[in-house]
Amino acid sequence: MHRKQTIEINIWGVLMWGDNPIVIQSMTNTPTADIGATTKQIQELVKAGSELVRITVNDDAAAEAVPKIIKNLISLGISTPIVGDFHYNGHILLNKYPEMAESLAKYRINPGNVGKWEKRDDNFKSIIECAIKYQKPVRIGINGWSLDDDLLQMNMNENSKLQNPKSGKEVFVDSMVESALLSVEKAEQYGLPKNRMTISVKMSDIQDMVSSYKLLSSKTDIPLHLGLTEAGGSAKGITASSIALGLLLQEGIGDTIRVSLTPEPGAKRSLEVEVCKYILQTMGIRSFQPLITSCPGCGRTSSDKFQILSKQITDEIDKNYSTWKDKYTNFTTTNIAVMGCIVNGPGEAKNADIGIFLPWSGENPKIPVYVKGEIHKTLDGDDIFEQFMEILIGYFEGEDNK
Repeated sequence: MHRKQTIEINIWGVLMWGDNPIVIQSMTNTPTADIGATTKQIQELVKAGSELVRITVNDDAAAEAVPKIIKNLISLGISTPIVGDFHYNGHILLNKYPEMAESLAKYRINPGNVGKWEKRDDNFKSIIECAIKYQKPVRIGINGWSLDDDLLQMNMNENSKLQNPKSGKEVFVDSMVESALLSVEKAEQYGLPKNRMTISVKMSDIQDMVSSYKLLSSKTDIPLHLGLTEAGGSAKGITASSIALGLLLQEGIGDTIRVSLTPEPGAKRSLEVEVCKYILQTMGIRSFQPLITSCPGCGRTSSDKFQILSKQITDEIDKNYSTWKDKYTNFTTTNIAVMGCIVNGPGEAKNADIGIFLPWSGENPKIPVYVKGEIHKTLDGDDIFEQFMEILIGYFEGEDNK
């Protein structure tokens, strides 16, 4: 992959774009006015690996809560940049609550929601002037279903007059990109430099989203934030977001990403962060923690030992993640294979940095462990997990990986 080079931006010490790592973003879904709940959820997201966290600033109570939330985070040792998400009344709140405007690391504004007709430009200008005053970067976030109606209708009308008109979808994509670039142009005219701007053109249709970002990337060197809105929940949301982001990242497009998932009742908000990490790591773009390759199971896997072992290893890594990632230099880049099939098991185990092959119940119960393609040790007994973890820790420490 050849990543497109874009302008570099510094957001509270998070260097993004240019040659810097692709940044993971997330967003809280707690009422921002609930200081305790929002602080707690930001903690959860940051612990999971979110490098920017966006919060809704939609009314007076939320605006008043923002500085208190950020003070709470600082007292907890959390310096992750917090982004304020503004719709409809951002120009009012940013001017009315200067402490809130100052405390945020970045503003996100949607040009389609800043006002109508003659008020639109005035309100947009007011937000940009606050960004300049407080030296904050801004994400100009165009959303498909809040796209400027006047711009879209004008483009539809002009298209209908052409001898060979484009499809409605094509005009929609063109209008998304045009809205973003017009907003950038206005922001520059008002005094905000390009190196304090990012852009997104998010929507829920994968093909339209990918087309919009490809077109936008061809027209600007401003960093792009990738995301598929209203992706859904569970397997559907994860699949749709992974495909959309993966297609663009493979083209070298994108400087920061978010996976927007509909949370299941009681589920952790941080799942969207975990999916981002897996997208980046499975594509070979960044490394966060050991990747475990495990057998899906088939008629040849008459034992569930490999399933149990895979979960035990995963749970142990998750439990010790915060300690091990700092303690072991090769922790994040280790590939582990836990296999249970004679067809692919030995090959996958040999191909991983460290792999284990658990034969089915009718085979020899001796269990080989491979390190860097060579048999390191053969295990047996009832404490396979404990024996394997001892070898894995030795690998992390550098004793068994030479």
